[in-house]
Amino acid sequence: MTAPLLEARHLVKRFHGIKVVDDVSFVVRPGEVVGYLGPNGSGKTTTGRMLTGLMEPSSGAVLFGGRSIGDDPVAYRRRLGYVPEEPALYSFLSGREQLQLIGRLREIPEDVLEHRMRALLQLFGLADAAEQSISAYSKGMKQKVLIIGALLHDPDVLIFDEPDSGLDVTAALVLRHLVDLLASRGKAVLYSSHVLEVVEKLCTRVIVLHRGRIVAEDTVDQLRTLMSHESLEQVFAQLVLETNPAQTARDIADVVAGHA
Repeated sequence: MTAPLLEARHLVKRFHGIKVVDDVSFVVRPGEVVGYLGPNGSGKTTTGRMLTGLMEPSSGAVLFGGRSIGDDPVAYRRRLGYVPEEPALYSFLSGREQLQLIGRLREIPEDVLEHRMRALLQLFGLADAAEQSISAYSKGMKQKVLIIGALLHDPDVLIFDEPDSGLDVTAALVLRHLVDLLASRGKAVLYSSHVLEVVEKLCTRVIVLHRGRIVAEDTVDQLRTLMSHESLEQVFAQLVLETNPAQTARDIADVVAGHA
């Protein structure tokens, strides 16, 4: 079996003494797309921030190629691409200027950077808006800039936190094919999304997080077999949902209609 490229080892994160991530361990190998699932507040985004080095764990470690990312954080970030859940963009810059800033911070040679920016802006349908201020961009356009910025330096590890947020149908389909292709070229991908249908089709393995702890980890097919369900959505519901979604929906509709 291929050695892990990225490893979370007994990660714990406390805020004001409360564990929001509790002894989380898993690996991502080259060529894998690992789905990272959980309801809001389960600790997914906090885990992602620790994996990127943006947040220090309370205990535990993140390893890249078998070494702690703390040994050489700059070298690690050169090998990492990250799409955060919340857009982290300078709204006063244009799309091209934002990507130029990212590329120069990553020390991409100017000729290579210019070629990649021009090509990727065109392929993502942003060429005509490249000189416009990001403040005028739609959510989907901002998301495309984030994705391009994560790919510019050809990273070995990609951490995607809700990468399809705001994307139109065509762009979302392109992203799915792209993630699959990047994995086939040896990239290690951690993919967090609320769109379970996408995770089911895209991911090699799935990790399910609930209240900061891993409650399941396996292939999608194996999870469905073990829990005797037809879809990942049904597996997820049995593992983590504490309410009946259909009943809650009926209760909400009844309140709105004045039946309660």
